[in-house]
Amino acid sequence: MTTGDFQPGQYGQPGGYPPPYGGQVPPPYTTQAPGGLGRRFFARVIDGIIVGVVAFFLSFITDSLSNYWVTGLFSGLLMFVYFVGLEVATGATPGKKLLGLAVHGAGNTPKPTAKESAIRNAFTLLPIIPFVGGFLGVIAMIVIAVTISASATKQGKHDELAGGTQVVRS
Repeated sequence: MTTGDFQPGQYGQPGGYPPPYGGQVPPPYTTQAPGGLGRRFFARVIDGIIVGVVAFFLSFITDSLSNYWVTGLFSGLLMFVYFVGLEVATGATPGKKLLGLAVHGAGNTPKPTAKESAIRNAFTLLPIIPFVGGFLGVIAMIVIAVTISASATKQGKHDELAGGTQVVRS
């Protein structure tokens, strides 16, 4: 065998990886199955209902139900605090836990850092923007859904921007 020759499965082959991957690209973050779009969507719906009830209650007790500015602030800010706080503290929101999902941080850490979670959930703050915030939020959710669907690891644009966070089945 000459210097440039290599055999398939040989350690050190160009573009290859040592066993156990046998020359294949290793899994990017975890051996756990990624959470699919449908499961993630329904977890988001459950969490949205929880936050919506709290936002409604806060708007009711502050007598601001008819004030668009306050209800947008309540819903956007509450959603952001809810997701960031629970993901950082427990690695999942109640909706995700109910549907068997968890959020891993970049590099397969068991939970995202506060920075990672804040970046991946920044789009939830869009309803705070008067008049166009709701529309921008819908656009962000569509982009996220399309990028999750197109990704082999089921990571959305928001996961990519957060340094590689991933929602996995727990």
